[in-house]
Amino acid sequence: MGKSEEFCDAFSTYRDQRVLTISLHGEPIVMLLDWAGVRAAAHDWTTFSSDAPFRVPIPSEEDVRSVRQLPIEADPPLHVAIRQQLEPRFRRPRQHHYLAQVRQLVSAQLAAAKQSGEIDLVREFALPLQSRALALLLDMPAEAGETWTKWGLHVFRGGEDPAARGSELETYIQGELERAARAPGADFFSDLKTMTLNGRALNQDEMMGIANLVFAGGRDTLINAISQLVIAFSKQPDAFRRVAANQRGTNLAVEEILRIASPLTHIGRVCPAQTDVEGHDVPAGARISLCWAAANYDPTVFSAPETLDIERAPNPHLAFGSGPHTCLGAVHARAILRELLGALANDISGIEICDVQPAQEDIGPITRTAGIASARVIFRNTGS
Repeated sequence: MGKSEEFCDAFSTYRDQRVLTISLHGEPIVMLLDWAGVRAAAHDWTTFSSDAPFRVPIPSEEDVRSVRQLPIEADPPLHVAIRQQLEPRFRRPRQHHYLAQVRQLVSAQLAAAKQSGEIDLVREFALPLQSRALALLLDMPAEAGETWTKWGLHVFRGGEDPAARGSELETYIQGELERAARAPGADFFSDLKTMTLNGRALNQDEMMGIANLVFAGGRDTLINAISQLVIAFSKQPDAFRRVAANQRGTNLAVEEILRIASPLTHIGRVCPAQTDVEGHDVPAGARISLCWAAANYDPTVFSAPETLDIERAPNPHLAFGSGPHTCLGAVHARAILRELLGALANDISGIEICDVQPAQEDIGPITRTAGIASARVIFRNTGS
């Protein structure tokens, strides 16, 4: 396939340097750009720590939440102790009966979109699909997904008052924890009530922090990936249908969408001690950036990195991170994207793109196209 017009290496000017020092909100941050350096740092949690409440996301989130997100804002052994108890639920999308439920959900979403005519791909398709799929994963009633859809593309950002949005999320979580205490069931909030840490039950802040991450930590990125897959399919439907004819082809195509779209640009780590990063001095307590988006375009790892190659193999992208903090929701996200690709290949004749507005992200001296802000699309019925 040829070079994509939408995807480019935003960091190409600085790639030979391997690192880039930027200033974000007055904070100097050293960004690692190359694949090997980013991956090595992601595995080295003693030098580049995640034990940094509110400071793992970039920008930091002290102003929008009051609890430490777990397990992402912790290092081993705390990180491992929490993650191991969450993994059984988040690995459920590997089960055949669960995948059948995801397939049904995706098909219903696509059928509704076809009936609606022209829609906003991001807000009227990707956003509700993400919320409804999360309700399935968490064993929450369907109406919960409709509530979460109303929160918008990001639970913190996107409104005039991010702190108020964060407070709304925490109020919601508190209410669900109280409900689970009164009437425990098979849902995620009831799970939190049974989890332990060092032989004791989780405290309120720990439960709140885990739930906060589940709702905030993969929302906009999955919405972005869903939207990017639909747009890419619309431009090369025959190629996508060909690879979607078997599971291996489907998997390769989804991994390439994740690589080239890189829904999460970067993530922060804190250096507990003064550290030299590729010749740049990082003081103790300062942050660095692991730039997944730059690593996923490293030409020493990916041939023709700006080309959308849906049969690329191998494809060791870092869209879900790497090391002990690899995204807990990766199995869930892949299941949704794979089922969506199958539904697009089998259930529609084409997608008409009426308008696309890219989302722009300013990162120091760089402006990166980081997804789709809005897109007007029409899904065509097979046979129409």
